[in-house]
Amino acid sequence: MGSGQAVAVFGAYGHTGRFVVAELRDRGYVPVLSGRDAGRLAALASATGLDARPATAADAAALDSALAGAAAVINCAGPFATTAAPVIEAALRAGIPYVDVAAEIEANADTFAHFADRARAADAVVVPAMAFFGGLGDLLATAAMGDWTAADEAHIAYGLSDWHPTAGTRAAGRVSGARRGGRHVRYANGRLEYHDDELPVLEWHFPGQAGPRPVIGDFTMADVVTLPSHLGIPDVRTYMAAAAAKDLSSPDTPAPAAADARGRSAQTFLVDVVVRAGGTERRATAAGRDIYAVTAPLAVEAVHRILTGRTRTTGVGSAGAMFDARGFLAALAAHLTVELHLPGAGRPAVR
Repeated sequence: MGSGQAVAVFGAYGHTGRFVVAELRDRGYVPVLSGRDAGRLAALASATGLDARPATAADAAALDSALAGAAAVINCAGPFATTAAPVIEAALRAGIPYVDVAAEIEANADTFAHFADRARAADAVVVPAMAFFGGLGDLLATAAMGDWTAADEAHIAYGLSDWHPTAGTRAAGRVSGARRGGRHVRYANGRLEYHDDELPVLEWHFPGQAGPRPVIGDFTMADVVTLPSHLGIPDVRTYMAAAAAKDLSSPDTPAPAAADARGRSAQTFLVDVVVRAGGTERRATAAGRDIYAVTAPLAVEAVHRILTGRTRTTGVGSAGAMFDARGFLAALAAHLTVELHLPGAGRPAVR
């Protein structure tokens, strides 16, 4: 549990930010509310009794004030193409660790490209994409790799029951789409490749009762940045359940609605990760509820491990590089059901 330390949350009043604030309080931390909309921030502060410190990404002095006295910062405010670099800069000035929940491929690539050397030189910890997209897949792939140091390919299939996107998800998608000039992206031959190919509809055989489902191939997510940042895998492919992809693409799909006392939606997910090397296949799966809600324990567990000295490196690192992947996943047992199947590495592990 936390020891009453303050953790700044930038974008605290957003959909995911509110889950993060609640998770921090449950873990014994004191959230410091920050973000660009002073009115929404004040309303959240009034409802929670927490300190509110308005700031914009363009105002370095305000960001410094927002982070003053905090032990760490979690950035929940997209589009991260706009917010990540300024908040990382503020974290480096404050000498505190930075975690974000970015799903934007280009924004995460920018974080590695622009801050790796500086963060390492400062002995700082910067963890981008510590969320459902990017962080969870990276933890599962790292756990599935086991004693492997390299693999030929990795495949991550997202079996979402549906996808009611938040306004932040839609805004981030527009920014990423504009940066790509409307093209698609995939990670093949050891690099990001931009293309105009039509995305194929395939069938993915999810384990257990989930069974075969139609998925959109090359529906590329942040995993194509996180996995290759530390794992020797030249081809990383991601797939999205076709029904969920249709929801996301429709402008008429409403935002997620609370379906339980914790504010989670009724959405369920199954993430299936397969890594292959030399004809051998290893697999890891995670099942749970609400991709936005589950991002909160992922991000907060990351902060907790950083603040309690359980990291594997410094500088910019993805979840699988920064933390013990199996231990991290086991710590999320209240939120995820995880299964590992590792042929050639002893008996299959089930958590």
